[in-house]
Amino acid sequence: MTNQRTKVTILTIAVAGVLVAGAVLWFAPWSRDLTIDSQDTALVALGSDIYRKHCAACHGASLEGQPNWKEWLPNGKLPAPPHDASGHTWHHADQQLVDITKYGFAKFAGPTYQTDMPKFEGTLSDEEIRAVVGFIKSTWPERERAAQERIETTPVE
Repeated sequence: MTNQRTKVTILTIAVAGVLVAGAVLWFAPWSRDLTIDSQDTALVALGSDIYRKHCAACHGASLEGQPNWKEWLPNGKLPAPPHDASGHTWHHADQQLVDITKYGFAKFAGPTYQTDMPKFEGTLSDEEIRAVVGFIKSTWPERERAAQERIETTPVE
């Protein structure tokens, strides 16, 4: 009975953490002043190289993410999500993507949020992080790029 209660408690905490993280990431008032040009070939080439070196091991060489990325692992973490059109990266403004990459999830979701995603502050420069986001955006089909652009231009209230 105690083992069952422990499992329920852990599951409850994990679900609460996801809900809080999701709310923070969804409602956080990120600046939308930053727009990354995914048509800038030099920026995209740089981003492709950096992605391959720092991101592909987890997020996949083709941006496909890890299998079952929406299902919790036994360690209480989610697998790395895809950055292609099948994922949710294109649901976020450029500044939000840069900030998550630079500072990690804990800054926005709280220190108890469990993730294997490192923060890249001190590892990658701001320009390198923007290049990675530009590369990722350059791979999206027109529909996802247009949807993400609408997010970029929607006023924050």
